Amino acid sequence: MMIRIFDIFLSGLGLIFLSPMLLILAAFGWMENRSPFFCQVRVGRHQLPFVLIKFRSMNPNTVSIATHLVDVSAITPYGSFLRRTKVDEFPQLWNVLKGDMSLVGPRPCLFNQEQLISERAARNVFAVRPGITGLAQIMEIDMSTPRLLAILDSRMIRLLSLHNYLGYIMATALGKGKGDRVRRQ
Repeated sequence: MMIRIFDIFLSGLGLIFLSPMLLILAAFGWMENRSPFFCQVRVGRHQLPFVLIKFRSMNPNTVSIATHLVDVSAITPYGSFLRRTKVDEFPQLWNVLKGDMSLVGPRPCLFNQEQLISERAARNVFAVRPGITGLAQIMEIDMSTPRLLAILDSRMIRLLSLHNYLGYIMATALGKGKGDRVRRQ
């Protein structure tokens, strides 16, 4: 319950203070491809669907698959900046405020990532809200290794305390972890 209170407080505060920057970033995204936001159905808590929102970093016609399976050529020039600085994730603060996500938790996957869903279900990972960051992100483990990711997600959930929660947020803010990788051809 304490973590949810922090989620609401920090995401609300973030949206208020970041709103001028979010508007500027959305304007740049609009100029690049007339579609600054990316909305996608993801697997949420208890395996229920929710719509995740991010700044668009890939061409609008990119197929809906896991990021590690997408070719690097799908990333737009502006999207490359967004991903490198991790600001493409900022709109997810809205998902956190709404209760679809937490600031810290397992990264939400797609419904077509069946192996990851199976590995996470076996470890009860879906008992918690998915998050913007967490242990796997800090350790630079992405969705290309489903079993390892599910193991780390389970470990993070088991050991999650307010101290760890704040630690993951600080580590992410200080640039630890590289985010999702894309394929190079």
